[in-house]
Amino acid sequence: MEQTITRTNFHFPGQKSIYRGKVRDVYNINGKFLVMIVSDRISAFDVILPRGIPYKGQVLNQIATKFLDATEDIVPNWKLASPDLNVTVGIIAEPIKIEMVIRGYLTGHAWRVYKAGNRKLCGVNLPEGMKEHEKFPEPIITPATKAEEGHDEDISREEIIKKGIVSEKHYSLLEEYTLKLFERGTELAAQKGLILVDTKYEFGLRDDSIYLIDEIHTPDSSRYFYADGYEERLQKGEPQKQLSKEFVREWLMERSFQGKEGQVVPDMPDEFVKQISDRYIELYEKITGLEFIRGDTSGILNRIEKNIKEYLSSLAL
Repeated sequence: MEQTITRTNFHFPGQKSIYRGKVRDVYNINGKFLVMIVSDRISAFDVILPRGIPYKGQVLNQIATKFLDATEDIVPNWKLASPDLNVTVGIIAEPIKIEMVIRGYLTGHAWRVYKAGNRKLCGVNLPEGMKEHEKFPEPIITPATKAEEGHDEDISREEIIKKGIVSEKHYSLLEEYTLKLFERGTELAAQKGLILVDTKYEFGLRDDSIYLIDEIHTPDSSRYFYADGYEERLQKGEPQKQLSKEFVREWLMERSFQGKEGQVVPDMPDEFVKQISDRYIELYEKITGLEFIRGDTSGILNRIEKNIKEYLSSLAL
C-alpha cells in the first residue's frame, strides 16, 4: 500500500516546540508561526487507531484550506499558506479550550443521548418525538471541552462562562461565528447535493480578537448526508447515506470497541483501510467538485520537509 504519515519529527529553523494531536503534528516557529502537518492518523472514540489511512492527511488539509478561504469574510482565520499537500502554515493564536459543536440534525452522539431518554444536551432542550437523523427546527450549539487526553466532554454555555473558560462577550461572538460558518457550510454543501449535518469549529484569541483555527468542514470534524433520498430514508427509518467517519465508529462498535477501558482496538485489514481511504477521497471530490489528485507518497516525509523549509525561508522569522 501507499506510504502513510503516522508520525513526524522534523527540526525547522526557529523551532521552539512540537505538539502532536490526534491527527496533526504542530510545530511552533519562534512563537510567531505554526506549521501544521496533517498526518494520515485516524482517531475514533478519542483513540488513535493503529494504522494510517493513505491520502487522508492530504484530503483533510486540502478541504480545510478551501473552506478557510471560503469563510474568511465571516471571521479571520489563522492560515497564511499551504506550501505542501499535507501542510498549512499560519499565525499563532491562543486556543480557546472548547470546541464549538453545531448540529442541524439528530444524529450520532446527539441521537445516542436522545435515545437514552435525555431531552437536554449541553443545556439545550431537545424537542419530543424526533426520529434519528431528523432535522432540528433550528441548528443547536452543543459545545465540548477540548481534552488534552482522553474524551472531550459536553459542556453548557452557562458552565463555560461560569468557569471562566471564555468571557461572556467572547462566547457570544463564538456563537455568532459558529452559526454563520455553519450557514455558509450548509449552502456550499447543498450546491454539491450534500447536507452538512453537524460539525465543530475551534477558535483562538490573538490581541483580544477571535480567529478561526485548525480545520473546518472536513470529514474528521463534520458529518455529511447525501441530499438525494434523504427524506425517503428518513420516513422509512433507514440509515442515511453519509460521508463521515461514522462508518468507522460503527465498524469498531460492531467489534465491541468504543474506546472504553480494557477494550482492545480490533485489527484493521488492508481492505478496510482502503475503504476508509476511498471514502475520504469520495468526500473530497463530492464537496469540492474537483478530481482528487493523489500526491506522490514515495519519500513523502522528505517532500514535506523540503516544502516547509522553502516556505519558512520566505518568512521573517
